[in-house]
Amino acid sequence: MYRSHTCGELRIEHVGQNVTLSGWIQKSRALGGMTFIDLRDRYGITQLAFSEEDNKALLDDARKLGREYVIQIKGEVIERASKNDQLPTGEIEVKVTELNVLNAAQTPPFTIEDETDGGEELRMKYRYLDLRRNPLKNNMMLRHQMGIETRKYLDQQGFLEIETPFLIKSTPEGARDFIVPSRMHEGEFYALPQSPQTFKQLLMVSGYDRYFQIVRCFRDEDLRADRQPEFTQIDCEMSFVERDDILAVFEGMVKHLYKEVKGIDLPDFPRMQYDDAMRLYGSDKPDIRFGMQFNELNDLAKDQGFKVFDQAELVVGICAPGCASYSRKDIDKLTDWMKRPQIGAKGLVWVKYNEDGTIKSAVDKFYSQEVLQSWLDRFEAKPGDLVLVLSGETNATRKQLNELRLEMGNRLELRVKGEYAPLWVVDFPLLEWDEDSQRFHAMHHPFTAPVAEDIELMDTDPGKVKANAYDMVMNGVELGGGSIRIHDKELQQKMFKALGFSDEEAEAQFGFLMNAFEYGAPPHGGIAFGFDRLVSVSAGEESIRDFIAFPKNNAGRDVMIDSPSAVSNEQLDELHINLKSND
Repeated sequence: MYRSHTCGELRIEHVGQNVTLSGWIQKSRALGGMTFIDLRDRYGITQLAFSEEDNKALLDDARKLGREYVIQIKGEVIERASKNDQLPTGEIEVKVTELNVLNAAQTPPFTIEDETDGGEELRMKYRYLDLRRNPLKNNMMLRHQMGIETRKYLDQQGFLEIETPFLIKSTPEGARDFIVPSRMHEGEFYALPQSPQTFKQLLMVSGYDRYFQIVRCFRDEDLRADRQPEFTQIDCEMSFVERDDILAVFEGMVKHLYKEVKGIDLPDFPRMQYDDAMRLYGSDKPDIRFGMQFNELNDLAKDQGFKVFDQAELVVGICAPGCASYSRKDIDKLTDWMKRPQIGAKGLVWVKYNEDGTIKSAVDKFYSQEVLQSWLDRFEAKPGDLVLVLSGETNATRKQLNELRLEMGNRLELRVKGEYAPLWVVDFPLLEWDEDSQRFHAMHHPFTAPVAEDIELMDTDPGKVKANAYDMVMNGVELGGGSIRIHDKELQQKMFKALGFSDEEAEAQFGFLMNAFEYGAPPHGGIAFGFDRLVSVSAGEESIRDFIAFPKNNAGRDVMIDSPSAVSNEQLDELHINLKSND
């Protein structure tokens, strides 16, 4: 028996018991004729005591041990003379009577502590060591608990968990597919699924009216903190439902997760029209933990002789409370931040509403005090506030102002960690125009149904059609999205036509789904949550990497196993792939 108890289990009531523990050495402290070792496993830490008075040979052996050695000890639980109220086991220690080294260890390249001295790339290379640290261990436990509670909730709601294939057909819509060559079918390829979308719709045709799957998905796209080439979705679909049915079930799921895992009662989720989200926040995933809504100034700022505004499609701003104290240097730094290529603003106009009631502006020579006062009134500004204004093309300017709003929210500490502000964003555009390809693309995917009242516009003005789609947003992060699906072959053909598909292309790509619709497809809809993102947001973190056991880095590489990597010529030959240059 390697252990009778874990390293997080022993308490004052165990005093006098003989126990066996196994784990890793966290740290060792030699104090005169005593040595104390902190022994760690995933359950906690227990202090071990070695005494020259009790057993000098054992003490000598203990002092030869290094950090991260794997050891087994036997001994008696005793009450600690100097208690540690920071540890659950802090009232006791184990007086060691027997020591066995199970495995020696090299000195790790960084400290295995909550606050480590290892940089991100180093910790990614030695991920198996990084996972020993409490922050990552806690993240993995949180992920596990949320997965368990998700399955519990959906099972109680009558959902069946059904697996769908990983080797599927490549489709042209959405992000790039990861392609898998077929050895047995020369020149043909599988794709790894970006989602199980078509399969879950086929399951609805099959009569499985409530499906879910916690499933790996794959997208060959550029990476950032909240994206990985392989990720996990909570993928769900329901038959004989309307939008409100789906929103009720999955609002209930997220409330259940926060209540059971975090002990938090979330409020009812408000609903916001997509158009309102863009107008008021410049984002389809607004962070509503704080205000600073946009106010448009076209009617108050244009045709006053200031060319920057006169020539702009949109003049719009936010009011930063209490920021009139910003110096000119502070505002110049903020302007430079907005001019970075990542944001691309050309400039920033400011209006200070000073505490004494006076008004100072960057554009004083173009606007009278009365006009500037009308701006402040539009924002309901108070003395001490600072109004920040951008102008330009509508969509780009709103996007830039959204970045400024979030930055000011951070600076003013209004985006409070531990506060959660969920909402549903609904009624997205069905299609978006792409200038490069000169055609419409589906804003969500080609199977999203239009709202009933806009179906007649599909043939005449598809750009105005609203989708029967919805996203769940939490603290400025999209947790999940879905839609009511098209279940009628004729309407699906209209959608393909609007997307620029020929009948032949639609048949080649999605003929199997269209054919299935002819055998009695029920009305259906669904949603998919980014599980990694759901877990990270619940922990108040922005990056999903520390909630995935073995993630990729920013370049899409696994630096621990050095992947992707080259394969042998023999493997390439079997797959009928020739990488040799034509030269």
